[in-house]
Amino acid sequence: MKWHDARSSVARRYPVQLPFWPPLAPPTPARHADVSWMPVNKGMRRFDGRTVLVTGAGREGQVGESIARAFAEAGASLVLVSRDADEARPWADALRSDGHAVHVEVCDLADPGEVATLAGTVGSRHGGQLNALVNVAGGFAMSGPVAESDFMEWRRQFDINLVTAYLATRAFVPMLRPTHGAVVYFAAAAALPGANVAGMSAYVGAKSAVIALARAVAEEERNTGVRANVVAPTAVRTARNLDTMSGKTRYVEREDVARTVLYLCSDDASAVTGQILRLA
Repeated sequence: MKWHDARSSVARRYPVQLPFWPPLAPPTPARHADVSWMPVNKGMRRFDGRTVLVTGAGREGQVGESIARAFAEAGASLVLVSRDADEARPWADALRSDGHAVHVEVCDLADPGEVATLAGTVGSRHGGQLNALVNVAGGFAMSGPVAESDFMEWRRQFDINLVTAYLATRAFVPMLRPTHGAVVYFAAAAALPGANVAGMSAYVGAKSAVIALARAVAEEERNTGVRANVVAPTAVRTARNLDTMSGKTRYVEREDVARTVLYLCSDDASAVTGQILRLA
C-alpha cells in the first residue's frame, strides 16, 4: 500500500482551505521491549534488598517455613523468630546453603522484655529498618463450652495468638516506617462472621482481637505509609493438621498462603491496608 498525504484527495472533493490536517505517515515499526535484564523465575526476586521478619518460624512442615522459603526465593533477607532454635535451624541452614541470607533468633514473643531485646538486636543488624513483619506465631486448642472452660487455656490462647502479635507490632512498626513497610497478621476463617465457633471461644476470641489490632494499626499508620492486613485461612495443610484433623478436611495449601502473604508485602499491594483476606 502506498502512503500519501490525505489532504490532496480531500481537497479535490472539498476545495475549501482546511485549518490543519497533518499528513498520514507510515506506521512506526513495532519495537520489542528489552527484557534481558528481567530475572527468570523465582517471583522475579521482587524482594531483593529487603528484610523480612517472620515470627513463628519453627517446625518444618508448618506455615512459617513455607512463607520463609517463598520470601527467600524472592530475594529477601530473613529474620526468623522461634521459641526453639533447634526446630528452625535445620531448614534455615538449608536455605543458607542455597545462598539465602537467614538469621534465626530465639525469643518468647509473649515476654515484653525478650521482645525488646530482640528488637534491639534486629535494629542494630539491619540499620533500624525492616520491610515487612509477618506475624505467624500462634496456635490452636479447643477450649470447650464457656461454662466449663479452663481459664489457663483461655489465657494461653490469648498469649500465643494476640499478645505475641501485639508485642511484635509494638516493637517493629517503628522500623517499618522508614521503608513504608507492611505488617501481615494471621487470623482464622472461624473469626469471621457466620462461622461456627462453639467450643473454641478462646481461640476465636484471640483471633478476633488480632483482626481488631490489625485494623487499629492500619488506621494509626496510614500517614506513615505502613500497611497492615490480615490473612484468615480455613484449615491449612500443615504437618500438625494432617496428624490431628479428619481425613475429610478440605485444606488450604501452605504455598497458597505464602503467595498471599508475599502479595500483601509487595509493591503490588501498596494501596491495600486494613483488609482481611479469607483463604479457603
